[in-house]
Amino acid sequence: MDKSDGNVDKAVVIDDDRSEESVEVEPEKEKISGDEETEKIYVLHPDSEELDFNHSRLSKLENLEPLTNIKKLCFTWNLIKKIENLDTLTTLVELELRDNQITVIENLDALVNLKILDLSFNRLKKIENLDNLKKLQELFLSSNKIAKIENLSHLENLVLLELGDNKIRVIENLQGLQRLTNLFLGKNKIIKLENLAHLVNLTLLSVQSNRLTKIENLEELIELDQLYLSENGLTCIENLKAQTKLTTLDLADNQIKKIEGISQMELLEELWMNNNKIEDWAALEALAENKKLQTVYLEHNPISKDPNYRRKIKLLLPWLTQLDATLCR
Repeated sequence: MDKSDGNVDKAVVIDDDRSEESVEVEPEKEKISGDEETEKIYVLHPDSEELDFNHSRLSKLENLEPLTNIKKLCFTWNLIKKIENLDTLTTLVELELRDNQITVIENLDALVNLKILDLSFNRLKKIENLDNLKKLQELFLSSNKIAKIENLSHLENLVLLELGDNKIRVIENLQGLQRLTNLFLGKNKIIKLENLAHLVNLTLLSVQSNRLTKIENLEELIELDQLYLSENGLTCIENLKAQTKLTTLDLADNQIKKIEGISQMELLEELWMNNNKIEDWAALEALAENKKLQTVYLEHNPISKDPNYRRKIKLLLPWLTQLDATLCR
C-alpha cells in the first residue's frame, strides 16, 4: 500500500468465504467525528459486467485485472488524478471518469471495444492519445481546460462529441467525423461558425454562450434538427435556407430585432427568441408560415411589455400550445 500521498486506497485479493478471485477495494478513510473513521469496502466479482464507484473517494485506478467480463465502469466524483491500470479491460464498452482530477488523457490503447468515454469535469488541457479507440461513438470532454479541437479525425464512428465549457476559440479539425450527429460547443470562446461543411449527418449543433456575431457556413448541414445559438452577439436571422428540417431553433439572448428567414422551416416546433430586441409587431408576421409551431418564447423583448402581448400572439399564432413558460388555453 502506497502511503506517500496520504491516501489509503487499495485493492487486495481475499481468501475467505468469498470467491477466491474476488477483489476487495478500500477507498480513502473518511472521518465522521473526532478520530472516528469509517471505510467502504468493495468486493469485485470477476464476472461483473457493470460496476459503479461513484462518490467513493477513490484516488487511484488499480487492481481491476480480475474483471475479465466488465462492460461498464463508473468512477464519477472521485479523487482520481491519472488514467492507468486499465490494460486488461479489453471488454470495456463504457468508461465514466467525470468529476475527477485527471490532467492527461493516456493509457487507453487497450480499450479497443470502448464506445462511450466520459472525461467531463476534469483538468484536461489537450485532446490526445485516443488513436486506438476506433469503436468510440460518444466522447464527453466538457468542463475542462481544452483550448484546441485536435486529434479526433481517426474516430470515424463518433456520433456524439461534447466539448462545452472549455477554452476553444476555433471550430477546426473535425474532418473524418462524417458519422457525427451531435456536436456540443457551448460556453467556449468561438467567434465564427466554420469548418462544419463535412459534417453532413449532423442533426444537433449547439454553439451557445460563445462570441458569434453572424449565422453562416451552415449550407451543407441539411439534416439539422436542432440548432442552439443562444447567448451570442447575433443581430439578425440569416443563412438558414438549407435548414428545412429544423424542429428546434434557439436564438435567445442575442441582439435580434426581427424574425425572418425561417418560413421554409415547415417542421419547426420550438422557437426560442426571448431576451432579444424585437419591438415591432410586424416583425412577428413571418411566424404565420410555421404552422407546426407549438412553443414560442418571446418574453423579455420590448413587445412583451404590451399589455395585450399574450392575446396578440395567440391571435397571430392560434395553434400554439405554449407561449413563454405558460401553456396556451
